[in-house]
Amino acid sequence: MAELRWHPFIKDWVMIASHRQNRPQMPKDWCPFCPGSGKVPDNYEVLKYDNDFPALMQNPPEPDPVGNDFFKVKEAYGKCEVILYSPEHTVTLPELPEEHVEKLVELWTQRFIELSKDEKIKYVFIFENRGEVVGVTMPHPHGQIYGYSFIPKKIQLELEASKEHFEEHHECLMCRFLKEEQKFGKRVIFENEDFSVVLPFFVEYPYGVYIVSKRHFQNLAQMTEREKRNLAKAVRETAGMLDALFDMPFPYMMCMHQNPVNSENTEDYYHFHIEFFPPMRSKDKQKFNASSETGVWAHCNPTAPEEKAEELKVAYRKFVSTK
Repeated sequence: MAELRWHPFIKDWVMIASHRQNRPQMPKDWCPFCPGSGKVPDNYEVLKYDNDFPALMQNPPEPDPVGNDFFKVKEAYGKCEVILYSPEHTVTLPELPEEHVEKLVELWTQRFIELSKDEKIKYVFIFENRGEVVGVTMPHPHGQIYGYSFIPKKIQLELEASKEHFEEHHECLMCRFLKEEQKFGKRVIFENEDFSVVLPFFVEYPYGVYIVSKRHFQNLAQMTEREKRNLAKAVRETAGMLDALFDMPFPYMMCMHQNPVNSENTEDYYHFHIEFFPPMRSKDKQKFNASSETGVWAHCNPTAPEEKAEELKVAYRKFVSTK
């Protein structure tokens, strides 16, 4: 079964993908993403790999006959891709040279452009799940890309808030946010010519940093070559900073927010950024999303962002001093 089902109470689509339950457990001595597996080329640097068990497909099956005029269903149209960061099985993103991460940014850009050509796709979501704590079973370094046939609810909310702010104040909401954070200063962790890494005033997770572009643009395809290089640098150093925090591979969810595709023009008010959701509040304590966060989306951060920002600054200096 693979289909989309409408959730009328939050006005959003839910992906039903029961076929993914049949994914096999990988043998411990074999990895499909390693050269020699027969699944990938014998030589590659970064690589797009079509997901073997996709939740979304460009040739989806017909939905099961369970819907009606109230319980709405539609086909699970879209695309699910795996982005392999390196042929090396145990290397981590911060351990890759900057020049290598630049190739990753270029591949992200190419896939964003290519998936955007499919007029049925409305949102291209680039992300990485890292660590067993967030459910990762494949240690080989990789991220993913989902091409949705709808605009996900969180992006809808961001778009609405950004458009409302622009119409009222004639400025981009994210531009204003970054200006206010830079003015305050204490929550800006580090910067380069084109990107700022910030622990937001309103952050939901203790170490939930944002990477925000200094120039107002909406997606990877609109970046200059220098911005691509500096995005690679910012992503690598952010992951390295988190690893240096507790001297361990730090689990996280990295989520790239770009404008919708094949949809309304949002260039005036939507702004490219990356959000990190690291589920640890200390080296051995996880920050769980419990009833308040999950049931009513009322988040509680058990830490002070200004204090955690100082910890992150120390970790950043530690990482860059060793590279």
